[in-house]
Amino acid sequence: MTPELKRSLASQREMIEDRLRRLVPRALPGQTALDEAIEASVLAPGKRLRPMMTVMIAADLGGDVATAVDAGCAIEMVHAASLTLDDLPSMDDATLRRGRPAVHASYGEDVAILAAIAALSGAFETLAKLSGASDEVRAQSVVILTRAVGVSGLVAGQFADLRDGAHQRNVSDIAATNSLKTGSLFSAAVEIGAVIAGADQTVRLALRNFASELGHAFQLLDDLLDLVGNAGRTGKDVGKDIGKSTIGSVIGSDSVVERIAGHVAKAHAYLDESVGPKSLMHGCVDFIFAEALPGSAPATMRRVDVGAK
Repeated sequence: MTPELKRSLASQREMIEDRLRRLVPRALPGQTALDEAIEASVLAPGKRLRPMMTVMIAADLGGDVATAVDAGCAIEMVHAASLTLDDLPSMDDATLRRGRPAVHASYGEDVAILAAIAALSGAFETLAKLSGASDEVRAQSVVILTRAVGVSGLVAGQFADLRDGAHQRNVSDIAATNSLKTGSLFSAAVEIGAVIAGADQTVRLALRNFASELGHAFQLLDDLLDLVGNAGRTGKDVGKDIGKSTIGSVIGSDSVVERIAGHVAKAHAYLDESVGPKSLMHGCVDFIFAEALPGSAPATMRRVDVGAK
């Protein structure tokens, strides 16, 4: 990572962290446990990748950065809520998240569910009141995030994973689930950034394709780290995918690394098409995977035709 990129990403993350602390929903006086659970869910340390994507894309396309920060915070609240629910005993039954006890482990399942609902409601309230945006931008942003969360996005992906993950599946079926579980919020993050900037449908389509490729790569990386990582490195329980049908279990970890590189290459190509080769998002994508897979990804992974399979 170049010093310039490091400074730019650190500055964006600092803006997002500060605004997220101000926007996090607060429980009524006296409901301390709920208030603490909401804060633990939304403000737990994380990369803030999704809101940074919104900010970077909006900035690349000439949109208002402050508006994009608020929109990105809304997406981060949804992400936090999804993690809180994903960790529940009825879902993945995880006890560690972002290096800390899962919300339900600290506050109980009942409070964790309420905290997730509070984060979700806070997200949509933030978009509905989006400062510096027109009514049309607010409405489009709400629709985009609603679709990302609902029965054509996160909900559908989680259901498929819970019901089908324990059974033998082919790679295309697993990839479809991965796209819903991970790609949906990535897509919402970049498309809302584009909407804030007033981008046309051609740009928005290319960005959705970028998000899809990045989502596939990110979920593959997550599955790989579940197999070969450790809780100290990942900040969450590992080994939760043992016995689950994942792409890694079908094609093997070495092939997964190659597959990740292919998705990353296509993601870069779609970025070139939508926002150009000078976008900071290129460096951010490279950093994510270079940090997790040092020396594993081919140096030529950015040189690929977007039509490649």
